[in-house]
Amino acid sequence: MNAHLQPTGSAYFIAKETQVAESHTLSVLVDNEPGVLARVIGLFSGRGYNIESLTVSETEHEAHLSRITIVTRGTPSVLEQIKSQLERIVPVHRVVDLTVRARMLGQERPVEREVALVKVAGSGELRAETLRLADAFQAKVVDATVDHFIFEITGKSSKVDQFVAIMKPLGLTEVCRTGIAAMNRGPQGM
Repeated sequence: MNAHLQPTGSAYFIAKETQVAESHTLSVLVDNEPGVLARVIGLFSGRGYNIESLTVSETEHEAHLSRITIVTRGTPSVLEQIKSQLERIVPVHRVVDLTVRARMLGQERPVEREVALVKVAGSGELRAETLRLADAFQAKVVDATVDHFIFEITGKSSKVDQFVAIMKPLGLTEVCRTGIAAMNRGPQGM
């Protein structure tokens, strides 16, 4: 192992040095029951894996199934290990690496979107500039008073990041993000 890559207790150092870590989006179909999310999260934290984004919601009400979308980063061998370990958790029905599937379909990434609420305080000319820039980003005003706006913005994470960065000097006071929701293009389901 190179001297500059010292083990940190993280599973990321188990992989061969020749593998490059990359971000992947995983979709996990689980029973909607107490403790399932805790077990999935426990798998990540217990092995030193990081979660960059996490969303979960019941998607099949009659079957009581929930879809967990996880964005994580790792080498191909670490990502395969994560997927394998997720598949062994009892209430997990299916695990799909949406990033790998997108590549198999000849696409760079799955369709990924995020929603954010962004609060910006300000008055006078800054207020007009804030509205002009929000319009350019197609952000909707969902609340407004004489001293603040709350915007709703939807898009790729990079668009949300850019909007937040532009709003900082204009009086950004608060941001709430949903995390990434994702699915592959094409007619087939998960």
